[in-house]
Amino acid sequence: MRCLVIGGTGYLGRALVAELLKKEHTVAVLHRRPKHELGRRVENICADRNDAQAVKAALAGKSFDVVFDHVYDWDRGTTAGHIESTVRAAGGNLYRYVFMSSVAAYGDGLNHHEGDALAPDDAPDLYVRNKAMSERALFRLHQRIGLPVVTLRPPYVYGPGKNNPYYREAFFWDRLRAGRPIILPGDGRRLMQFVYIKDLIKAALRSVDEPAAIGHAFNIANSRPVSQAEAVEALAKAAKKPVKFVRIPREYILRAGGHPMGPKLYFAVYYDMPPITQVTAKAQRVLKFKPTEFLTGLKETYTWYLRHNEFPKPDYSFEDALLANAPQIIAARV
Repeated sequence: MRCLVIGGTGYLGRALVAELLKKEHTVAVLHRRPKHELGRRVENICADRNDAQAVKAALAGKSFDVVFDHVYDWDRGTTAGHIESTVRAAGGNLYRYVFMSSVAAYGDGLNHHEGDALAPDDAPDLYVRNKAMSERALFRLHQRIGLPVVTLRPPYVYGPGKNNPYYREAFFWDRLRAGRPIILPGDGRRLMQFVYIKDLIKAALRSVDEPAAIGHAFNIANSRPVSQAEAVEALAKAAKKPVKFVRIPREYILRAGGHPMGPKLYFAVYYDMPPITQVTAKAQRVLKFKPTEFLTGLKETYTWYLRHNEFPKPDYSFEDALLANAPQIIAARV
C-alpha cells in the first residue's frame, strides 16, 4: 500500500517508517523540512501541517491508501481544524486514517474505557482540548462521509529510537549511573501507565489490517499502571543500579520553581502529573494487542541509551538546591 506518515521524521514516525519499509509498503513522509534522513525509498513532502493551504498544495495530485497522523505542534497546538484539513487534502480514496491521539484526551480519571466521554471543548489544557476535539471531528467525518478512521490513545511512550524529544528514561539513568538520589515528589504513589514504542507501532499497523477497527478508538498500553516509585525501581533494575529515593513535598518543589516540563526539572519531563489510566481489553480483543513486559522493554531501551544517549549533560543545580534546603525530607533506600 501507499502510505503517508505525517511527522515521519520524529520519534514515533521513524519507528513506523522503518516497519512500513520492512513490509514493502511505499512510504512518503510529510514534515516541515526540505529533506530527511530516512533513505531514498522514502518520498519527502515538505509542508507545515498547521498550514491548511500548504498541506493541500503539497498533497495535490498525490494518492494514498493509508495516512498515519503522528504529529502535534507543541508550540502552537494542532487543532481539530488542522486535522480535518489534512483529511480532506489526502483525498477520498483512503483505506485507513490512523490518528495518534493520547490518554490525555480523557482529561483525567482512572480506568478509562474507550466509550468514556472525552474532555470537553473548553478543557483548560490546550493539548487535552485539541486531542479530544480532533477525535470528535474525525469520528464525525466517519459518520458523515465514511472516513475509515482509527484513533489510538497511548499513555507514556518509552523505548529506543532516534529523535526522542522527551528527557524521561535517560533522566533517571543519568542520575542512577552517577550515584545520585532520585527525588520522589510527595509520596511517589501517583499512578503512571506506559507503552513500549514497538508495541504502539504494531498496534498502528494492526489497525490497518483489521477491518473491525474502522470507526473505533483503542487504548494502547501496558495493562497494569505502576506508581512513580515502582517506575523508577523498574528503571533501576533494568540498569542494574541501586536507587535511593529522597521524598520531598510536591508543594515545596513547585514553590521553589520546579515544573514538570522544566527547565527546573525534578522528575523527568511531564512524569509528575495527575494520573490518567486506561483499560486495554478492547485492543487485546480486536487488535490482538499483547504488550511487552515493562522490564523487558526497559532493558532494551537501556541498551540503546548506553550507545546513543542524545541528551545533553545534565545540570543538577536545581536538584542540589532542593536536596540541601527542602524541609521534612524522608530518605529511603531500595
